[in-house]
Amino acid sequence: MPLALVTGASAGIGRSFADALARRGYDLILAARSTARLEAVVQELSARHHVRAESWTADLTSDAGREQVAERIAALPHLDLLVNNAGFATTGKLHKIPLAPQMDMLRLHVMAPMRLCAAALPRMVEHGAGAIINVSSIAGFLFGPGNVNYSATKSYLTSFSLGLDTEVRGAGVRVQALCPGFTHTEIHTEMPHVKRQIPGFLWGRPEHVVETSLRQLAAGGPVICVPGSLNKILWRVLTMIPRGLRGRLAVRRRR
Repeated sequence: MPLALVTGASAGIGRSFADALARRGYDLILAARSTARLEAVVQELSARHHVRAESWTADLTSDAGREQVAERIAALPHLDLLVNNAGFATTGKLHKIPLAPQMDMLRLHVMAPMRLCAAALPRMVEHGAGAIINVSSIAGFLFGPGNVNYSATKSYLTSFSLGLDTEVRGAGVRVQALCPGFTHTEIHTEMPHVKRQIPGFLWGRPEHVVETSLRQLAAGGPVICVPGSLNKILWRVLTMIPRGLRGRLAVRRRR
């Protein structure tokens, strides 16, 4: 049976990845901070899809949490797919909001995926097979007031994935930077002002994001995966706009 490890698997896009992979016959290791919610997901998927599912409670914003998951990965005899999905967002200008959540976001969006990729790749390269999906965002192609670190960390994840692909493509390992647009997840539920500012037709479902990602990965598609026709158009336009003008397109968030 193929094996996948998904971080941030208790809700949102991570939860949808867990369900989609279980339907495809993957055994699962699901990591998140919430033990109760994670165990509920494990029990549901095990019963519904008859796969082996294991919960792993870990806080990837901490050094200890990252190392625990990295050591678990390194000890596996094989890992077919690593999905670095765990993440959260903050809102407000950097000089007006608490610093601690910003530091945690950088650790979670930058340090955690890099560390877990480093743990998974030796065995994948040795076997000449495997795949990594780093859940980035179309926000990585933007920048502007109110979310400077979120956009910056997602820009890193996309660039990191593109570079990593050049290192491991020849060894039979695939890398994808998944860059969804606005998606109905708890991240945005906790920021109702964003929901009010963005038209409904621009919002996507996590299930669609995941299915698009997995189809593109299976087809051997390009590293960057942007789900949704409107998001693809926006992405193409953004890549043609001079960087100095992109900040004006960002959603302005006030605190």
